[in-house]
Parts: sequence; structure tokens; C-alpha cells
Amino acid sequence: MRDFSASDITAQLEEYQTMVKLRSLLTAMVAGVAALSGTAKAQTTQVAPAPATSNAAYVNAPVLSHIPSAPRPYSGHCGIFETCASTKIGLGKGDFMIRLSGVGVLPQDRDSNVSLHAGGATIPLRNTHLSTTNQAMPELTLEYFLTDNVSVDLIATSTRHEVAALGSDVPSLGGPRKLDVGSAWVLPPTLTFAWHFRPHKRFNPYVGVGATAMWFHNMKGNAGSPLGLTKLNAGFTGGPSVNAGFDYQLVGNWFFNADVKQMFVRMHAWVQNPAETLRVRAHESLDPTVVSAGIAYRF
Repeated sequence: MRDFSASDITAQLEEYQTMVKLRSLLTAMVAGVAALSGTAKAQTTQVAPAPATSNAAYVNAPVLSHIPSAPRPYSGHCGIFETCASTKIGLGKGDFMIRLSGVGVLPQDRDSNVSLHAGGATIPLRNTHLSTTNQAMPELTLEYFLTDNVSVDLIATSTRHEVAALGSDVPSLGGPRKLDVGSAWVLPPTLTFAWHFRPHKRFNPYVGVGATAMWFHNMKGNAGSPLGLTKLNAGFTGGPSVNAGFDYQLVGNWFFNADVKQMFVRMHAWVQNPAETLRVRAHESLDPTVVSAGIAYRF
């Protein structure tokens, strides 16, 4: 039987302790690998693909024939026939408008003073008066707003009217109770200052006062006059005017306008024969009523 020395026993103890530590280390490594394997398996189970039938809704969904376009961003441009956020409502200071209207000119022929002049003699024709026909024409108006309430406008149009003499004295001139005297074109530019009651509102009524100047042109006497009174003339005239109307904003900068003017104008006219030896003079209160309606654009 072998005898062990103290040094041999010590060496064996150290060898045994080393084996125990190595065994513990291997055990810990195996446990770590097992834990990692379990975690990977759990994650694989959670992300497992869904059954094939779950995609059926997508496979059978209708296909769009046209992909809708994305809405265009607001460019800041407003069309001429559009009302946009930037469109100013109503009329006010600094606005300038051009208006095209249809106008009716209705002479009132309130009173006439007619006389016959021949050989230095003057014969009053107290039972005779003049009659002027109504007429319709287009009219152009320019308007500028001096303040929110006050505007100034100028109208321009020209109308043709027939003139006739009526009354019991007419037979003494060689005709029946009605004698065609001739025709004349009238140019009546009118400047008006108006007060607008509702600035910056769609509906804006107004009243105004102004002045009318009246020129007569392209005047033609009746070539078939019994006394040969074929030369028709009239002098320049003018007078005050009053008016009332309204503007209504339709869309964007477009407005509808309706207006009634009453002019107070007295005309001086005469008709004579070519030799100027026979003349008939007339002082006539035309006092035309002018009715118009049209479309305006604001700049």
C-alpha cells in the first residue's frame, strides 16, 4: 500500500477543485444556450404568417380605373367671373367702373312756344306745339368713387328723334293737324354726382344731381313740306338733372345697374325754306326722362 505525502494530498485537492469549477462553468453555458433558444422560438411563433385566406379581401378588392388627382394648391388667381376670398364686396372709395347699358330717352314736350316769321312780321301760333318721338340706344357710362359714399359719373350716348308740329294752327302752314318737321340726332353728355347709401354692400341704392349739355347734329328737314320748310336747325342747350338708381353685385367685380334720370332742358329750334324768307321758330321744353339698365365692371 502506497503512502501519500502531504504534498501529494494538496495537489490532488487542487486538481479536484479545478474540475469542480470547470464543471460549473459548462453547466452555466448550457443553461444560457437553452434560454436563448427558447426566446428565439417564442419570437418566431409571434410573427408567423397569417393564413392565406386573410389576403382574399385584398385579392378580390375592385381596382380603380382612374386614380383621382390630388387637389391643386390655391394659386392666388381669381377668375374674371368668380367671387373669391380676395374679392371686395360692394363699392367704395377709389373704385372705377365702366358700364354698358340700354337706355330709353323719353322727351316730355311739356310746353311749346311756336311762331311764324315772314316778311318782317311775327305771327304767334298759340295752338301749335311740338312732339318728339321716344328712342332707345346703347349707353356708355364711366364712374369713379371719390369717397365711399360719393361718386361722379359721365354718360355718353346719341339718339335720333323725329319732330312733328301738332295743333289747330298747323293747317295755316299748309298741312293737316300734324306736320312732320324733320329729324335730329341728340348728344346729351351728363355729369352726375351721386350719394350712395350702402357702401361695401352688394345692394347699394343712390340718388344724384348733375348737369346736362345737349348738342343737335345731323338735322334734316322734311323734304316734302308744303311750304318748303326743309332746313331744320337747333341751338346748343343744357340744364340740370336729377337721378336715382341702384347697383347690385352679381359675381366678382360684375354689377347690375338700374337708373332713372330726369333732365330739365329747353330747346330752341327753327325750320325755314332754302331762301330763308319764311321761318317757324319754336321754344320747346323737352325735359326728357332717361331710363337705363345695364352691366358694369369694376377695375
